[in-house]
Amino acid sequence: MSMKTVLFPGTFDPFHYGHLDIAKRAAKLFDLVVIAVFDKPIKSLLFDPETRISLVKEAVKDQEGIQVVGYSGLTVAFAKEIGATAIVRGLRVFSDFEFEFRMALANRRLDEEIDTVALITDEENTFLSSTTVKEIASLGGDVSSMVPAHVNEALLKKYRERTQTNMNKQEI
Repeated sequence: MSMKTVLFPGTFDPFHYGHLDIAKRAAKLFDLVVIAVFDKPIKSLLFDPETRISLVKEAVKDQEGIQVVGYSGLTVAFAKEIGATAIVRGLRVFSDFEFEFRMALANRRLDEEIDTVALITDEENTFLSSTTVKEIASLGGDVSSMVPAHVNEALLKKYRERTQTNMNKQEI
């Protein structure tokens, strides 16, 4: 019997409990979940690729059947490269479905051997997105219930640094 590998790609900027939930649930369905941290998306990021990979690795270090790697290029090409038979995506709200549906069709056009598996988010994570987490954290809000403790610390540190940098610029 061959090992079934699924690719869970994303920017994970930052990794939050919704991502962790999808990864854990995918690990119940597949032999190996490869969380792939995309290095250079079109959108601007808070954390560099090395930091995002490190934060994700720390979050899943105690989870069996989950690996974390960085990647660049086409997601379907990377899926093929690592021997994944599917790409897993999390769906929170209806607008996610539309975006993921179009992406799944495009990926299928690029490589019909790679399927897309969508997992519906746990109800408690419906509101969670990396953008929401960053916005709340940037305004000094408490995101400790939304992200693992080490991610919360990284966010606090990053926004303290930014505030200090902005204060220094104003003094000049």
